[in-house]
Amino acid sequence: MGAGGACGCGISRRRMIGAAGAAGAAAVGLSACGNAEDGPAPQDAVMGTVIARTEDVPVGGGTVVIKGKLVVTQPEKGDYRAYSAVCPHAGCTIQEVEENIHCLCHGSEFDIATGEPLAGPATEPLDRFEVSVQGTDITLERALED
Repeated sequence: MGAGGACGCGISRRRMIGAAGAAGAAAVGLSACGNAEDGPAPQDAVMGTVIARTEDVPVGGGTVVIKGKLVVTQPEKGDYRAYSAVCPHAGCTIQEVEENIHCLCHGSEFDIATGEPLAGPATEPLDRFEVSVQGTDITLERALED
């Protein structure tokens, strides 16, 4: 086989396999930073719709809802908050909520009561949304302005 490889395209089989492996590894690594289906903001979270049930949101914690577009928290019993699940640092999708809201891409943490950053590199708060509760339904009402 010549330098052009079996296809005659100038790329050896070894180089092609290496490039394919690197591309696959990059795709896996970048998947933690969200995906195109989830998008950058909760546009498909229609205002006035139920986004979670109260029993799904632990006191002192929260959960990610609407295909990973929103984070719903309950800092204190009966006090529900909603934030964009898009980290303002690099646009990654937040995937974990415990005592704080965690962005796993670069380690930013946000307060579940305010959405303010507690640890960087993020310096801006998460976008906040007003919610209402009727029975066990948590309903998205509107985006809150700064």
